[in-house]
This record gives sequence, structure tokens and C-alpha cells, in this order.
Amino acid sequence: MLYRVEGIVIRSMDYGEGNKIITLCTKSHGKVGVLVRGAKKVRSRHAAATQLFTYGEYVFFRGMGHIGTLNSCEILEGHHTLREQLHLAAYASYAAELVDRALQDEEAGGAMFDQLHAYLEALEAGKDAQVTTHLLEMKLWQRTGVGPQLYACVSCGREDELAGVGWRLGGALCRACLMREHDQYKAGPAMLTLLRQFEKTDLRRLGNVTLKPETKLRLRAFMRGYMDTHVGVRLKSQQFLDQMEKYDLANLDE
Repeated sequence: MLYRVEGIVIRSMDYGEGNKIITLCTKSHGKVGVLVRGAKKVRSRHAAATQLFTYGEYVFFRGMGHIGTLNSCEILEGHHTLREQLHLAAYASYAAELVDRALQDEEAGGAMFDQLHAYLEALEAGKDAQVTTHLLEMKLWQRTGVGPQLYACVSCGREDELAGVGWRLGGALCRACLMREHDQYKAGPAMLTLLRQFEKTDLRRLGNVTLKPETKLRLRAFMRGYMDTHVGVRLKSQQFLDQMEKYDLANLDE
């Protein structure tokens, strides 16, 4: 059967001497794998279509197997900037791997495609890469059902007197429970407000977001701690991104 899909390349790997297999996050068919014959050859007309973060209209044939074979591709956005600038490449690679791990093959992925597409455009437009990435993480957590509880205390269940959040416990904490949590794992009401805003924000309508350096440090600590504790996904791209973020954050005031 012949398929025509809008897709973003979230993984690209060599296959055999001259071929590549790409994984697409698509608007209509979730996550799909496509074999691109001859993509590694110097004069391949499909080489550009296999680059990470490329957004295009892919036409491929698939029989009974899970992997299709590319017939043609019209590139809609190449996102060259995201591959040429090291810090943008690090964030975009992390996001692509995160979406790849979150989506199952053939799973309905229209909403996630829209958020990833908007995310890549936001990076290319110069919006804060760290904050935008945390927004995408929140969208993925919401979609997969592992997001933090932000409207009731995760410890006692009360909905009033919420005074902050604790990433070890997984969300909002009332005044009494927050006092019993270790300082290393908690943040105050400003962080709870910020996370609620993140939960409601659609990346397709994202304006300019500016946070103070100390707020970004606390946000990063919460998001990383929450992911390690409650999501349990450790990505290959995350170690490099963590090191780079520490360097960037340490020099924000220079």
C-alpha cells in the first residue's frame, strides 16, 4: 500500500552499505519506520530527506512488514540551523529521542507531531531552548499519563493550602506536607504556578518566555529529578545536554 504522510525525522540510522532507515513522527500515522535506499550515496536525491529534524511530505510503499520503502519526499522545512549550531542540535536531538521513546509504532500521534513541529520552529526562532524543552517534556508527560499532580497534594490529597511542589513525591504539596519534605526535593509556590502554566501552554501559541537564571536552575532541577524518579527514561542525548546546560547556566550573567 502507498502512504503519503507529513512527518518529522526523529531518528536516522545507517542500514547496509548505502541505505538508511529513518523514523518519522507523523501527523496521521504516529511513529513509522521507512527504508531509504541509496541515501548514503553522494548524489542521492533522498539524502536530505534522511537528516534529523527534517519536516516533509513522505511517500512510501509498505507491504506486510513494518518498514516502508521511500518513493519520494518533498522537504517542507529542512531545519538546517538546528543541525549547524551545537547547542540547538543538542536540545533538538534530545527532543527527537524523547518523542521517539514516548510514541509507540503506529500510535495516534497527531497532537505530539504538532507539539514537536512547534518546538523545532521555536528553537529556530531563537526562543529560550531550555525553557521550551521543558515545555515539550510537560506535553509528553501529559500525553503518556505520567505528568505531575498539580492541583491536589500528592501526599495527603487536600486541595487547599497548596504551598509548593516536590519532585520526589511527584507534584503539589500542601503547607504541612511541604514542611516535612527535604529541601533538596522541593520548591515553593512560584514553581507550582509555573508548572501549572506549562501544563496549559500549547507550543503552537508560545510567546516569548523569559525566566530569571535562578528560576531556570530550580526548574531544571525539578524537571530532571521528576523524570529520573517518575518517568524512568534515560536518554543517550541527555548526558551531553545536562553537561551543556550546566555550562550555559553558569554563564548566563556574563
